[in-house]
Amino acid sequence: MKLEQLAKLSGTVTKFKGNGRRLGYPTANLMSTKTGLGLDDGIYFGFADLAGWVRQPAVIFVGVPTTMGDSDRRVEAYLLDIPDQDYYGQSLKLAVRHYHRANQTFANTRQLLEAMKADEAAARQWFKKNPG
Repeated sequence: MKLEQLAKLSGTVTKFKGNGRRLGYPTANLMSTKTGLGLDDGIYFGFADLAGWVRQPAVIFVGVPTTMGDSDRRVEAYLLDIPDQDYYGQSLKLAVRHYHRANQTFANTRQLLEAMKADEAAARQWFKKNPG
C-alpha cells in the first residue's frame, strides 16, 4: 500500500534556541517563511533525508512553539534513532505523511515533555504499520 503524501518540505537546517535538545528531542529546524505550506499547525509523522540518512522516520512539528516562548512559525523534525550531531547548514528534505494532532500550548515544559514522549510512542507504532 502506498502512503499518501501530505506535503514535501525542504530547506537548510537552521539553528534556533536548542530547546528540543535540552528536552531530549534534538530537532533539525527549518524556518517557515511561507504561511501557506498547505499544512495546519500540529504534529505529523513522515520521512526525512538528512546528512546521509535517507527515508529516516521523523516526528515533524509545524507551527509556533508557544510553550517555549517563541513567536516564529517553523518546521522542526525529530529524526528517530539518529545520532545527536550538529546538522546546521545541511539540506533537509521532509515527506510529510500523517497528521497526528494539533499544536498546543502547554502550562509548563513538564506537560510539553509528556506530550512529546506520547507523540514519539505513537509515531513508533505508526511507523511499524507504515514502514514507508
